[in-house]
Amino acid sequence: MPQMPLNIDKIRQDFPILSREVHGKPLVYLDNAATTQKPLQVLHKIEEVYATINSNIHRGIHYLSQQATESHEEARKTVQRFINARNASEIVFTRGTTEAINLIASSFCRSQCRPGDEILISVMEHHSNIVPWQLQQETAGINLKVIPIDEKGEICMNDLEQAISPKTRLIAITHISNVLGTINPVGEIIRRAHLHDIPVLIDAAQSVQHLPIDVQELDCDFLAFSSHKIYGPTGIGVLYGKEDWLDRIPPYQGGGEMIARVSFEKTTFNELPFKFEAGTPDYVGSAALAEALRYITHLGLEPIRRHEAQLLDYATAKLTGIDRLRIIGTAPQKSSVISFLVDAVHPYDMGLLLDQFGIALRTGHHCAQPLMDFLGIEGTLRCSFAFYNTTAEIDILVDAIRKVSKMF
Repeated sequence: MPQMPLNIDKIRQDFPILSREVHGKPLVYLDNAATTQKPLQVLHKIEEVYATINSNIHRGIHYLSQQATESHEEARKTVQRFINARNASEIVFTRGTTEAINLIASSFCRSQCRPGDEILISVMEHHSNIVPWQLQQETAGINLKVIPIDEKGEICMNDLEQAISPKTRLIAITHISNVLGTINPVGEIIRRAHLHDIPVLIDAAQSVQHLPIDVQELDCDFLAFSSHKIYGPTGIGVLYGKEDWLDRIPPYQGGGEMIARVSFEKTTFNELPFKFEAGTPDYVGSAALAEALRYITHLGLEPIRRHEAQLLDYATAKLTGIDRLRIIGTAPQKSSVISFLVDAVHPYDMGLLLDQFGIALRTGHHCAQPLMDFLGIEGTLRCSFAFYNTTAEIDILVDAIRKVSKMF
C-alpha cells in the first residue's frame, strides 16, 4: 500500500529549532549533510533515560541497571531491523562513522593484510575514509589505490575494475558523496568485488537517512553510519559487519566490557558484538538513536525520498537560473546535496553574507580536500536538504544569493 505524502507543516512542529530566528530572520537550515536537527521525540528520550533508568549497563543486577541494559540492547535490535542485518550481534555501537571506519582499518589491516597489499577507495571520499587507511600505510605497509571520477562526478567503473589486482584486500567506498551528492552504484561495486573474493566497506553516513538500506540485499561486508546525521544525538554511530568477518578480525580497543576473562598472563575476548565495545557504552545515545530510527520509520523512507527528490529538482532548477552560478556534481543519480560556486566569489564570503539572511549552509572543502584538488577548486558552498525543508526556503536561498552576488 503506497504511503501518504509527508505533512511538512506538522513535521516541522517536531523540530523546535526550526522556529527560531537568526540575525532577526527566520532560520533556513540547509546544512543537513553536516548534521541534522533533532525532533522532540529524540530530545524527550534523552531526558527520559537520564531521569528514570540512568545506570551503567551489563554489569549490575539491580533494577536500574537491568532496565538500562534492556533499553540499550533493544536499541541494537532496532538498528538491526532498520538496516535488515541478519543478527543483532552484527551491530556494533561506535562513536560515529569515523570511529567505525578506523576500527575496520586497524583491525582488518592487522589481521588480513601484509606489506604491499592494497585497499581501494575513490577520489570522492570523506577524510574519514582516507586518513585511517593512510595511517595503515605507515603502520601495516599497505598501499592505497584511488579510483577517479568523470566530469559529472560518477565513479569510473572501468577504472575500478582495472584497479582490482591479486593484492586487493578490501574496497572502501562512500554510498553518497557529501560534496557531489552522487549516489554510487554500491550494489554493482559489491557484486564485482565479490567475484574476486574482496570484501567491501560502505560509508553510509550520507545515505542511511535518505535511502532504504538492506545490508543483506546489498551483501556488503561492512557498513558504517552516524546517529547525528539521521536525526539522533551526536557521539554515537553504528558499524555493521557480517558475523564471520567480525569473528575473524581482532578487537580495536582493550578495556572493560570487551573481555571474557582477564589475567596477567592472558586475556580472552567477549562474544560479538561486545568484543568491539570497550568501556562504558553510550546507552543514552543508543536509546535516542533508536527513537530517531522509529521516527524515520513512522514517516516512511519512501515518502522521505520522494519529498527530498522534489526539493533537489526544484533547487537545481532555481539555482541553474542564477547568472554566474555553477553546480559542482551533476550525476544523474543524486541525493539532496548541491555544491556550487558563484563566479569568482569566495565560498566563505558568500556563506558569511548568506548567514545574515538567516541561511545556514556549509562552505569550504567539506572534509574532502583530495576531491577539491581533483576538481581544481579550493572549496564550494553546499546546501543539503532534509525532509523538513521546503520549497519556500529554497526561494529564500535563491533570492539571497542573487542579492549577495550583486555586491561583487
